[in-house]
Amino acid sequence: MTAKERVLSAINRERLDRIPCDYWGTQEVTDKLKKHFAVEKDLDLWKRLGIDKIIGLIPPYIGAPLADNEDIWGVKYKPKSYADGSGVYQEMCYNPLADLDTIEEVEANYTFPKADWFDFSTIEKECRKYPEDAIECGYAAPFFMYNNIRGLEKSLMDLAANKEYAHYVIDRICDFLYSFHERLFEAGNGLIDQAEVTDDFGTQSGLMINTKMFDEFFKTHFQRLIKLTKDFGIKVFHHDDGAIRPIIPKMVELGIDILNPIQWRLPGMNLEGLKKDFGEALCFHGGVDNQKTLPFGNAKDVEKEVVYLLETLASDGTGYILAPCHNIQSITPVENIIAMYEAVHHYGVL
Repeated sequence: MTAKERVLSAINRERLDRIPCDYWGTQEVTDKLKKHFAVEKDLDLWKRLGIDKIIGLIPPYIGAPLADNEDIWGVKYKPKSYADGSGVYQEMCYNPLADLDTIEEVEANYTFPKADWFDFSTIEKECRKYPEDAIECGYAAPFFMYNNIRGLEKSLMDLAANKEYAHYVIDRICDFLYSFHERLFEAGNGLIDQAEVTDDFGTQSGLMINTKMFDEFFKTHFQRLIKLTKDFGIKVFHHDDGAIRPIIPKMVELGIDILNPIQWRLPGMNLEGLKKDFGEALCFHGGVDNQKTLPFGNAKDVEKEVVYLLETLASDGTGYILAPCHNIQSITPVENIIAMYEAVHHYGVL
């Protein structure tokens, strides 16, 4: 099977030659792996590790020039190093709606992004560069985007105490996301395999908002965005960090196809239970713990965890794409990363 065939068969819960595997890592980790294997291109690294890499593509931004530390939402960032300088993150330092507390103030002082700010004409050509790989285009995360432009504390308070304002801003966010993705999917001309209709509702112990708030503010928007994606024959990838067990049935009902990242050590995220309850509806993606096992374990610990994931999430021989739970961090030993992929290639053959 090609990587594309393998990934799509896993998503469709069909017969496989082996369990596919994907890669998420920070740039520092990717550069470290390239140096280790003496390769220069990402594609050569994927090939060297035997990764069925899902290729992410985005249309070029052609709107008004942005500052180096600013995104299309007007959120600003500053670099912050970690782990004795081995890695750098861009942390938010400015939320454009933080001091705009009324709808009138937002309308007078803020411009929501527009689909016209992007050149969609490149997408089909870019997709055709990777005929043997699965292609991902699109990223919609309404709650996460609201958190970013308003600031986390105020965005959470709005859902309880400033509801009209919250509905207005979330509606405007999702109107942009719908128009952007409609044009993106049209431009893809049937070559896009999956898109992220995703979010960050979870913490290490549970949901950030209760399911009633989800229903009130976000359910209709997810329903609309998921329907748009599926109307184009594109699979829906749902990334949602943390202990999100209470919201998974709702996401399944709304039509997601792939669930990531599967932080199985957190409350409610028992692997056997997830496979039993949702294995007939979902393909699972992720699972290898990069909070504990990958950075702080050894190669044997990684191998043992891969076997456990295969025995649970791939217990029926399909419906699972092995990958780290999130971006592999700069403190992770190279030998542990290699062990992860060697283990899935050894134990994941069907």
